Amino acid sequence: MKIFFSVGEPSGDLHGANLIRQMRQIHPDVQAVGYGGPRMAAAGCRLHEDLTKLAVMWLVRVLLNIHRFWGLVSKADRYFRHQRPDAVVLIDYPGMNWWIARRAKAHGIPVFYYGTPQMWAWGGWRVKKMRRLVDHVLCKLPFEVEWFHQRGCRATFVGHPYFDELRQATLDESFVRQQQGRAGRLVTILPGSRVQEVVKNLPWFLRAARRLQQTVPDVRFAVASFNEQQAEIARRLAAGSTTKVEIHCGKTTELIHLAHCCMACSGSVSLELLYHQKPSVIQYRINWAFYYFIHVFFRLLQIRVKYITLVNMLGDEPFTERLRPFDPLAADANKAIFPEFTTCTDKTEWIVHYLAEWLTDPQAYAHRVARLADLKAEVAHGGASVTAARYILDQLGQRARIVPRPHFLPATADRRVLVRTGMVDN
Repeated sequence: MKIFFSVGEPSGDLHGANLIRQMRQIHPDVQAVGYGGPRMAAAGCRLHEDLTKLAVMWLVRVLLNIHRFWGLVSKADRYFRHQRPDAVVLIDYPGMNWWIARRAKAHGIPVFYYGTPQMWAWGGWRVKKMRRLVDHVLCKLPFEVEWFHQRGCRATFVGHPYFDELRQATLDESFVRQQQGRAGRLVTILPGSRVQEVVKNLPWFLRAARRLQQTVPDVRFAVASFNEQQAEIARRLAAGSTTKVEIHCGKTTELIHLAHCCMACSGSVSLELLYHQKPSVIQYRINWAFYYFIHVFFRLLQIRVKYITLVNMLGDEPFTERLRPFDPLAADANKAIFPEFTTCTDKTEWIVHYLAEWLTDPQAYAHRVARLADLKAEVAHGGASVTAARYILDQLGQRARIVPRPHFLPATADRRVLVRTGMVDN
């Protein structure tokens, strides 16, 4: 059985590698080919191209590389025509993958989308492509299934592959022991995985740290930096603060594990905070012009996402009738497990309010941890890779293998001739 993969981002490369390993455990004869990255290659995928090298963002950079994307689509089309894989599996990366799906459908090859784009948040009109080009939608989030079903897509919930990674993660025990020997409860600061996020969010987190220490003197702080470049930015910013802050690179999991509570930039890190059951305040700083543009844009497109944080969407209704940002004074504010602020204004007082409550009120802290534990038990159990692998292989097992039409026969060849010659089943 031959399966063609199209994966263009480092996170997708990781999920694709795990999916391939699970498929081969179930069906050792599975051959994985196509576009991916080094992790998929290590898992046994025969790469036609390392597409993760083209993981570009923003329209200008996409346009500058458009000729390369077209070339890869044409290469895939030729492979579909001459080699005909049993299925095509897409993982995230919607721009390129829509074109791959279109060529696969033209050749009658079933298409599975594992780790779908969050089109329910950014442009629901794109679901028409999903309905037309994708045979099986494998959803990471439970509420996605109903959303896709209502729009005519064949969808099933397999779970979020990120939880598989978290279950497999190991801690640096030496670092953990050294930190546990320090006095004071730890508040971990997670300023984001992109340089722009660090520059925008960290100064405000440091300001909140300074104010928090005035309220809770025995607290200490550590910044979890994604890479050394961002760690250097954090050191420069922390040097101007009167509060002592440790900067660590490559220790995100350990610092979350050690933390009493956290303040974090919005992103997939919220799933890790859920997994470790750490009460957290989420902030995502944007400038005022973009803030108001987003609100107008969302209203025009009738986007009704209630939260920006996935954990809050998992713990509450993900959509709302009236678009409005999280309001800590609203009657339903306690429905958000992680207080969140997408903001262009100063939210320091509210960040300090929540962190101080968790540090000084054991009952409030225990209640928040219990809510996280309940949600973790419901959605963070892992197993997405094996569930997706079984689903794909089961679907392909139910489908009779289609023998490609020989090149010397016209597309309109009489079926009786094909049956008589044994080229297709009766």
